[in-house]
Amino acid sequence: MFDVSISLPHLTVAAVSNQATMASDKPKVIFLHGWLDNAASFSELLPFFEDYHVVAIDWPGHGLSDHKSVGAHYHFIDWVDDLYQVLNALSWSNAHIVGHSMGGMIATAFSAAFPEYVRSLTLIDAFGFISDQEKNTTKQIKQGIESRLKQQQKTVKLHPNLQSAIKARLTVSDFSMKEATLIVERGTEQTEQGVKWRTDSRLRNVSPYRFTYGQAQQLMRDLTVPVQLIYGDKGMDFVGKMLEKFKPLVPQLTTIQINGGHHVHMEHPEKTVRYILSFISAH
Repeated sequence: MFDVSISLPHLTVAAVSNQATMASDKPKVIFLHGWLDNAASFSELLPFFEDYHVVAIDWPGHGLSDHKSVGAHYHFIDWVDDLYQVLNALSWSNAHIVGHSMGGMIATAFSAAFPEYVRSLTLIDAFGFISDQEKNTTKQIKQGIESRLKQQQKTVKLHPNLQSAIKARLTVSDFSMKEATLIVERGTEQTEQGVKWRTDSRLRNVSPYRFTYGQAQQLMRDLTVPVQLIYGDKGMDFVGKMLEKFKPLVPQLTTIQINGGHHVHMEHPEKTVRYILSFISAH
């Protein structure tokens, strides 16, 4: 795999690719990781895509990508814009998208708004959107704004070594030591004081805004591209709840359940790859 830098007007997005140059005639596949993960979450999947030109990005604020500028924040709609800018920077206008968790939600909104860029959409343990009732709008704004100040006042967490950081990640995730190591190695850096997380602390701020249920419905209804959902039987309960609500709005949806958790693609990479390759080769 090759390290790639994608220059956007406001920052540089880091990525890994199976091609040394972005000029390739092979069909294009872009991989989008979840919240607080990075491109390494797909490292065991990418080698199976030798017939495709694949790119797995680090979202801004994650992995090796730049953080957003001082005073900026990480709004959901801005992630959609980041994806739009990345695809334009790559000159990719007809790509297969594979998105896990938050990456899947971003990819869903993008595919609804820009179907001309998307050949197929594969979601991994992600379906629908986090939404809320209109009556909670004021409360959400208050919590979001207050969380920014609280985050600024927190001290930077350092670990004495990489193993300590890996152990910390294991306590809040559902994967093995091997899988945690992949994520943490790309998501940390060694300093004189200790091992520091590369992820931007602002990613933990509470969002001051949520889609209403009606808005989420409209986005799902506007999905016109082929959609495949691969999810774990021990994954997020949220996915099952969203399936009940939104599945009737997406008639072109294929669903596949695998024995596993939220990071099912890391637990069972070969099985996940078979479903992805079968789906994208059909489109």
